[in-house]
Amino acid sequence: MPKGAEKEIDDTLLTRYACYLIAQNGDSKKEQISFAQNYFAIQTRRAELIEQRILDYERVQARAKLAETEKILSGVLYERGVDGKGFAIIRSKGDKALFKLDTNMLKRRIGVPENRPVADFLSTIGIKAKDLAAEMTSVNVQAKDLNGMNPIEKEHVDNNLAVREMLIKRNIIPEQQPAGEDVKKVERRLKSEEKKALKNKNK
Repeated sequence: MPKGAEKEIDDTLLTRYACYLIAQNGDSKKEQISFAQNYFAIQTRRAELIEQRILDYERVQARAKLAETEKILSGVLYERGVDGKGFAIIRSKGDKALFKLDTNMLKRRIGVPENRPVADFLSTIGIKAKDLAAEMTSVNVQAKDLNGMNPIEKEHVDNNLAVREMLIKRNIIPEQQPAGEDVKKVERRLKSEEKKALKNKNK
């Protein structure tokens, strides 16, 4: 090719993923490659933050659902001769059946402060497991017309054992799941991020 001449090169349409691969494997000393690498790094981080926010939101929602389920269950049990103290005992027996640890041992294992509920520090699947067992107890207590402490306690323990068995069959050991971040802290963070997002949107 003569000196100073320019060679025509056909334009090629690349997918986003192809651009990503070229950028990641290119020479970062070149300005365009450096720019592309920085762009994809920012987009990857942004996607990670969004994914984490979704997971946090799901956990907060699961905790709120469990609180509502336990409130309903407490009302059902109260009508059948179980007071607040009895409900606490039944719930603790359920935890022991599900996690193979009593409430105090479970608190120590996952680092729960003495005055806080275990569920605030459970993983999302742990929260949902407790919720399912409590829902089952609420349904069966009414369907079987159970009354009094002993039959209701047995029902709740059996339901927690059934949920545990189902999880173990899928290689999920409830007591071996990592502790979750304090759900109250997560909730505050989500609300703060939502306020910031609304503030920026209105600018």
